[in-house]
Amino acid sequence: MSEHTTDMVTDLITLDIIKDSLQAIGEEMFYSVARTSKSPIIYEVLDFASGLTDEKGRLLTQGNGVAGFLGMLSSMVKEVIEKYTSKGNIKEGDIIMINDPYRGGGSHLQDVGLVIPVYIDGEIFCYCANKCHWSELGGKDPGYSVDSSEIYQEGLQFPCIKLFNGGVINEAVIEIIRSNVRLPDMSIGDMWAQVSGLRTGEKRIRELCNKYGKQTVKDAIERLLKNSAEYSRSRVAAIPDGVYTASGFMDRDVLGNGPFSIRTAVTIKGNRMIVDFTGSALQTSGPINLSRTGLISAMRSIFLACTGPEQDINDGVFEPLEIIAEEGSIFSAQRPAAVSCYYESMQFALDLVWQAMAPVVEKGRLTAGHFLTVGAYSLSGTHSVTGDPFVDVGPTLGGWGAGVDRDGDSAQFCTGDGETYNIPAEVLEAKFGYRVTEYSLNTNNAGAGEYRGGYGIILGHQALNDNVYFSGTYGRFDYPAWGYNGGQDGSPNGFDFIRRDGSYEPQAGTGSKILLHKGDIVRMVTGTGGGYGNPLQRPPEMVALDVKNGYITVKDAEEIYGVLVDETGNTLQGVTEARKALVI
Repeated sequence: MSEHTTDMVTDLITLDIIKDSLQAIGEEMFYSVARTSKSPIIYEVLDFASGLTDEKGRLLTQGNGVAGFLGMLSSMVKEVIEKYTSKGNIKEGDIIMINDPYRGGGSHLQDVGLVIPVYIDGEIFCYCANKCHWSELGGKDPGYSVDSSEIYQEGLQFPCIKLFNGGVINEAVIEIIRSNVRLPDMSIGDMWAQVSGLRTGEKRIRELCNKYGKQTVKDAIERLLKNSAEYSRSRVAAIPDGVYTASGFMDRDVLGNGPFSIRTAVTIKGNRMIVDFTGSALQTSGPINLSRTGLISAMRSIFLACTGPEQDINDGVFEPLEIIAEEGSIFSAQRPAAVSCYYESMQFALDLVWQAMAPVVEKGRLTAGHFLTVGAYSLSGTHSVTGDPFVDVGPTLGGWGAGVDRDGDSAQFCTGDGETYNIPAEVLEAKFGYRVTEYSLNTNNAGAGEYRGGYGIILGHQALNDNVYFSGTYGRFDYPAWGYNGGQDGSPNGFDFIRRDGSYEPQAGTGSKILLHKGDIVRMVTGTGGGYGNPLQRPPEMVALDVKNGYITVKDAEEIYGVLVDETGNTLQGVTEARKALVI
């Protein structure tokens, strides 16, 4: 390190430049993984996150694809600190692998995390971390299991182990992976992509410290965390003090357990936000349980939604947030509970707080309910052209709720998926060897309102050979998205089948290893968002435009919205007596 850099004057401009540089490093780490991975769920969907923590494990910045991973990077690092760093059992060149949901991982086993300590002048300066969804990790079913009853059925567990020791790879770990996963080249290839992301971050941190000096960068980090905490506390303080509650039910799991009673009480007291899930259902034998770390990540997402998503993402932002959940509950499950479909409980927990806070926070900040589920499915079999085995795992788009001044967004991923993307049909067909028969909007029963909910999607996959298996779990099958302020509820999520003989199998919310023969079609049908405001107050010209676009029928226009319009949507013919009475 250059001598002159260690004594630089720490002016505010320099500190801000360093803050922005740290954010840029997180983003570069993120793109390094995306550009070198082997799986479409990573390089197309961006189902992963990358970031930096300081030497204490405090999150500094996060290049985010999946918002549901918010907080899981720092929890992984803190597990590394507890197991290795605090005992002096870590050195330069080590890379630690962790996916244990109950020891820092937070999600399910398929989300594999890597952590590397970054050394400056012989001591740990910070940590680089990332967490990526591997399409295949062993377990009793290809991709992931929707009917597991304990975590041991769900795949390989990496309980915070060293993948690299002093820069030397642990070949035994690689052999264990290769011998236990169905697509080893894909899984190990994704692992190397993660390694490349960590080493990119390590290189850039060293360059930053060399340029500005280690102490100057440390000063910038402390300022970043302090400023974020102060701003965040001011945003919480702007919310009226009080206790705000919501309750409801979560769908049954694939084993038939449930429905599950869930509730929350959110207390705003000065500049503190306390979220309490006491009284929610106990953990279940099915795989929809959520660990405490996963709950923390969900609460961080809704906390940002309530206080301002424009904030920099670091641990300082979340200092005003406190989370309470009973151990052994479905929102804070204990080992060895199954967690492969953890995202269902995660999303319902977030949605409860969303409902509680929608009337309280700044007007328009929170919409009516959205389709909520990740809508994760797994298709497995052999490629119809190459004959190679394949496993396709992916999330599904759906409809978001309407807001105070706008219709809901259509065909978007849920809150937990964040800034992720769908896999193009061309990639699906080429990579996995089936046919995409349909990719359209699901306009059925969109949450009506002065502003209507967004539309879900219909995604059809046709098997082009025999012995293809489908598994899926779709929350909100029994409890569709909620309307707000007089708006109507949305429609449910699920999947159905059109068999090759033309027979139809109606929609279900969950199913495991359902056999598809050549010519069979499985359709993922996601729900619409909830509406906002009384449908009879929707401007007539907007109703007519919905008819013209084919979103609603002439009958819906009359019966739901009280607007008389012809089939082209070009001619308004008046309004119904119900609409007239409302206006009066």
